[in-house]
Amino acid sequence: MDQFPTTESAVTALRTLAAEYGREIEVSHDIGADRTSRRSAAGVGITMDPNGSLPHEAYVDLGGSPQVSVRLFPEDDALITVEGVECPDVPRDDVPAFLRSLYDGLAHVKARRFPPGYFLIVPLPGDRTHREFMPMITLTPWLSSRVR
Repeated sequence: MDQFPTTESAVTALRTLAAEYGREIEVSHDIGADRTSRRSAAGVGITMDPNGSLPHEAYVDLGGSPQVSVRLFPEDDALITVEGVECPDVPRDDVPAFLRSLYDGLAHVKARRFPPGYFLIVPLPGDRTHREFMPMITLTPWLSSRVR
């Protein structure tokens, strides 16, 4: 499994992945403690962390179906949104594998009868999976086509 020590290295991997799968990619960056979403405790005009580094957060929007967006946080994790379903706390190193599972057709939706609901299940390397609950109302045509 690849390791991505910085947000920029993860963005570079996502650009490569987008080119491989023929997806459009749009990236926006927020750099500095006063610009990143998880740094609300930073004082006015303060851009660096106490250790002198600049926190870097990126938002990546990938075109095509399924609709996917990725928010890479400075704390080595990401929030991936697939067709409106938020998958929080995905380790930054797992983001490319997560997207490969989506684009290769390995991700699926598992139905539960009682209480009614669905789970988006995304296989990851090392016999791991990411499981995210979704209410019935959030099923889009792409998600519905993946129900097992």
